[in-house]
Amino acid sequence: MSAPVSAPAAWPIAVLMQRDQINNRWQRWRWGLRDVLPATAGRVALESAPICLEWSGAQSQWLYPGFSVQLFRDEAEGYHLNLTSPQPSWFVWWTPAAEPECDDPRHAPEGLPVIQAVTLSYNEAARWMDAGETIEIAPLPAAVANWLADFSSLHYKPEPRKRRRPQSFLAPDERDVSCSKAPSPSADGDDPPVCCP
Repeated sequence: MSAPVSAPAAWPIAVLMQRDQINNRWQRWRWGLRDVLPATAGRVALESAPICLEWSGAQSQWLYPGFSVQLFRDEAEGYHLNLTSPQPSWFVWWTPAAEPECDDPRHAPEGLPVIQAVTLSYNEAARWMDAGETIEIAPLPAAVANWLADFSSLHYKPEPRKRRRPQSFLAPDERDVSCSKAPSPSADGDDPPVCCP
């Protein structure tokens, strides 16, 4: 079964990052995710380098165009988990600037953080976080949530749960080996008794 014709194969987006000056002796600037926006037509859609939208000595905003989110069947469970969370979100993986003390990244691109990827899969974002990467979230707009829900309803099939019988209801030869028999005590009798949970 294929997706409806009206559903986009990929959702074009741009990532909005913000840099704030902070009063800290070890770090002068703090970067953070501001929002994930639908890509717009025109110049911004054709750009691939970050664009400075707002500049002041204490704060700046940078638009990172040229990204898109595709949905994959093997991530359907992760999409379902995202949709059923209290706040469905975009997950953005970004890495810090190569030159974090750069005062003016408009003239030195190494002063900008790098957007690595954007996903809608809760599981994929969890794998990135488990690897120690910086992941931030932005709220998911209703149109994207509906697109994701349509895909998830087509492709997510929950695994049936298997009931596990308590050990006490099983025959002794069917019970878990770790709880079956305690090893015989040593000759000197100093070994503590073995306990099963």
